[in-house]
Amino acid sequence: MDSIRRNRQDCCMKMTIEDIIAREEIRACIARVARGEDRRDALMIESSFCANARLDFGVFAGAFADYLSWVIPGSEAISNTQHQVGQSHIELCGDTALVETQVTSYHRIDYGAGEEHDVVIGGRYLDRLTLREGSWRIASRTMLYDWHQDWGKSVDWSQGLLGMQFSAPHFSGRAKGDWSMDFFNAD
Repeated sequence: MDSIRRNRQDCCMKMTIEDIIAREEIRACIARVARGEDRRDALMIESSFCANARLDFGVFAGAFADYLSWVIPGSEAISNTQHQVGQSHIELCGDTALVETQVTSYHRIDYGAGEEHDVVIGGRYLDRLTLREGSWRIASRTMLYDWHQDWGKSVDWSQGLLGMQFSAPHFSGRAKGDWSMDFFNAD
């Protein structure tokens, strides 16, 4: 066991320009999943996972296809999500990588009767990635939860911000129909 760990550490310490590029591609893959989940964009998420990937979020465990059906279209009770991915510890060795990434996720949840709450979760993704056909993809992901906080009743964005009305409806974020999708799809 110690020799396996030493070999992995040696792979992590000997960094070539190719390793630096691979690390950036891995970080981009992880960020793409977060954005895809926030915008409920199946193609963006699919571009980051192996077709036979396995996922375990504690509240969902299964095959990638089942995960995609679960996360897209997402719960109607969650009108807005935002995943902030932090630092990633990457152990890269050849065409595989073990990655731990810090994540903080925000969710606006409708508990019914007009009672929406802002909920925040902190945790870590444990990802096993593989290089397939020149692209880094997640082969397995496990979510570890470190903390959770319910911030209480959500602000009413229809009232604007700090007592001032928004000049257009696109300023408040949302999982479906977010203005950022038009922004990136404009000519």
